[in-house]
Parts: sequence; C-alpha cells; structure tokens
Amino acid sequence: MNIALPNHRQQEILDVLRRAGGSLRVGRLADELGVSEETVRRNLKRLADAGQVEKMHGGARLAASEGEGDFNQRLARAPEAKQRIARHVASKLRDGASLFLDVGSTTAYIADALRDHAGLMVVTNSVTVAFKLATRNGNQVYMAAGALRAHDGGAFGAEAMRFAENFKTDLAILSTAGVTAKDGFMLHDLEEANFCRAVLANTGAVWVAADASKLGRAAPITVCPPDRVDLLITDATPPEDLAYAARSWSVAIEVAA
Repeated sequence: MNIALPNHRQQEILDVLRRAGGSLRVGRLADELGVSEETVRRNLKRLADAGQVEKMHGGARLAASEGEGDFNQRLARAPEAKQRIARHVASKLRDGASLFLDVGSTTAYIADALRDHAGLMVVTNSVTVAFKLATRNGNQVYMAAGALRAHDGGAFGAEAMRFAENFKTDLAILSTAGVTAKDGFMLHDLEEANFCRAVLANTGAVWVAADASKLGRAAPITVCPPDRVDLLITDATPPEDLAYAARSWSVAIEVAA
C-alpha cells in the first residue's frame, strides 16, 4: 500500500516548524529555506490539505497530530496500521523468546498482539506493556525501576539505566518518532534515547516498528547508528531515498499486510 508522504520541500517546512517550536510566519519560513514566500504558501496549502499543518494569518503551525503528544492520543493515531504492524511482529516471534519492548504506542499494540504467546521473557520500561503481558501464559516480565512519567507511563532516570544493564535479550523492538535517509532513526526525548542506547548495548537483533507517518519524518535526537538496526517493520512502501539508505545500512524492510 502506498500513501502520500510529504515531498522534499514540504518535509523541510515541517522540520523548520518543529525546530521553531511549532509555528512561524511565512516570511520567516521563506528566509529559513531560501525560497520565495509564494513557494512556502503553495506547500503550506498542500500540507494543510493533508492535515499536517494549520494555516494562521500570515503563517502556519503544526497540526496537533504532528507532535508526539499524550500517550493516549498517540495510541489513537493510525490504529489499524499499528495493529497490522503488531500482528506482523507477533507472527515472527516464537514462544519462549526474550525481548525488550520500549514505551512507544506501537509497542503497546505489539504487546496486545503477543498475548497468546507463551513463556516470553519481556524486559520493558513501559507500564502499559508490563500490564498487558505479565501473569499470562508463563511469561516473565521485568519492569524498569524509577519514576513513571505522567504522559506515557514510562520509567526513566538513573535507576532505569542501571536496570537495563542487567539483561541480555535476543531481540529489542523499538518505536521511533521518525526515520530519514539522512539521519536514520530518531526520537524527540533525550532520556528515551539514552535508555534505548543502554538496551542496545546488551541485545542481539534490533527491530524498529514504525507506521508510515514516521517515514521521512525528522526528530531532533538520533538513537543509534542506523546500521545497528536489523529490520524496519512498517505498513507502507518507504520513500525511494529511505529505501535506498536502508539498503546501504543493511536494514531489511518488511511491509505488514
């Protein structure tokens, strides 16, 4: 399945808006990109039609759905795509596997899809994942210590980092805020990125589960060298530049049916 993704100029506009905190006037966008105001207006119209920005008098701001937002809001975005990805991931995992699942909304759907698996060893810093998989089918679930964040129920901080050092799993399944051909896999939150890096130091294979809205989308913090990832599972054919970059990183791509 192919979906409409922002073209290069539209992606540049979205990236500038994110760096600026979410909104800018047309003139400032034109200056930042070195293009005419008419070019900016034309691309803003297309982004507004796609629901990615909201036009204001003299400028534009990111639509509410463009930010990471509250965890419940993230769960409600693209649920069918995330369910397809989750089912695809579950079909690839055997009973008894050891894996890490992070705090992302897509990994919450993956936890749902794994409810019929047995004997899993699951390491997580997500209270949602822990709740869904603990006390089921002989699973062992290990939940990171530390203060839980109010907006997503994720455990972070020094205690969580020490926790991550205790486990060696066969597999880590991560979510991402965005992935681009230039910078690879990215997140918005430094604590989250640091925790993922601690996990990646002690895991075998690394899979990233990301719906198509993340493909070609930038975020401020890179998680790891892109060639550390073995597999990207998504729900739509990636843009050509990203597919080419993935081949150069030796990252396989699977599109969930």
